[in-house]
Amino acid sequence: MIEKSDSALEKTILVGIITLNQSKKVLEEYLDELSFLTFTAGGEVIKRFTQKMDSPDPKLFLGKGKMEELASYIKRQEINSVIFDDELTPAQQLNIEKFLKCKIIDRTGLILDIFAQRAKTSYARNQVELAQYQYILPRLKGLWTHLERQKGGIGMRGPGETEIETDRRIVRNKITLLKKKLVSIDKQMSTQRGNRGSLVRVSLVGYTNVGKSTLMNSLSKADVFAENKLFATLDTTVRKVVIENMPFLLTDTVGFIRKLPTQLVDSFKSTLTEITEADLLVHVIDISHPNYDDHIKSVNFILSEIDAHEKPILMVFNKTDKYLENNEAVKDKFDIEFEDKSLKTLKSTLIKEYKNRSYFISALNKLDINDLRKELYKKVRKIHVTKFPYNAFLYPDID
Repeated sequence: MIEKSDSALEKTILVGIITLNQSKKVLEEYLDELSFLTFTAGGEVIKRFTQKMDSPDPKLFLGKGKMEELASYIKRQEINSVIFDDELTPAQQLNIEKFLKCKIIDRTGLILDIFAQRAKTSYARNQVELAQYQYILPRLKGLWTHLERQKGGIGMRGPGETEIETDRRIVRNKITLLKKKLVSIDKQMSTQRGNRGSLVRVSLVGYTNVGKSTLMNSLSKADVFAENKLFATLDTTVRKVVIENMPFLLTDTVGFIRKLPTQLVDSFKSTLTEITEADLLVHVIDISHPNYDDHIKSVNFILSEIDAHEKPILMVFNKTDKYLENNEAVKDKFDIEFEDKSLKTLKSTLIKEYKNRSYFISALNKLDINDLRKELYKKVRKIHVTKFPYNAFLYPDID
């Protein structure tokens, strides 16, 4: 939950359900993440509502009694928005808006809104706009009018501002035009990638907010934007890095997230081409996060979706300093030792699991960065010498 209240933040409540396939513990994890997403979008979470159901109600998502409880709370607390942890069907969203008489956003809509805020370049804006139009097309009937859209706030950064743009034909035309525009830009970017010559390509991948941009800054001495918010940067950044005397290209890509909207995966396929064309992937993980293992699974799933899962992967567990701080806080609070939680024990387990492909660092404080740099040199040299064996004498092997 967000602790600090700010009158400028939009007052929201979160809604999720416990089902046969989603336990209370898993739901709480998702709602924690949804709370961080809400904060990133400019909202303050006032309360969470959950309900135990076999499956979502096809009309209202929740049971009628719980909906009435929500309606009463919204009226008393003057809530601006209700954010659902799952993607709502167009019919559900329309029915819920009529019932609660306030702005309704689902997880997909929230992520799209954050992407709309974060997109800086023309290319990124076109990609997000395409995803937004694909999302709103089946929801046109239930969208707010252009007068209501002018209120702004979370979920209101739509690509269109006038009523006529909610016409299905115009939206389809917009989608067609954006796809053509992106194809044209993709050709230009493909040419740029082809002009990068013989340099080995290394791509940073990972869950959002794990410190990829911070690691890039540490390795390349660049000044890539990094912030403790989800999806701090959407645009692919490429920097030339030299370790010892070995040059290579390092790419920072958009972060992944659980339940990543299909529309975004589709529209960002071209951005993810940087990953599919890389020679080596560096999978960055926030080891201090209690659900880092779920994050690894989510990233691996998306890598398999874009056919990049069989590439050489180096596992880099970041934020070791934060892990130690969190562990000490637990020890102090309960006055007991957690030997099984020690970083040394965890390192040993992960090294065995990932067959010595694991490195443990703090990108922010540059802890153990040199060990990672040495390993990157070895990996990049091996790839380069395989491609250009006559260059082996230029880059000596190191222990």
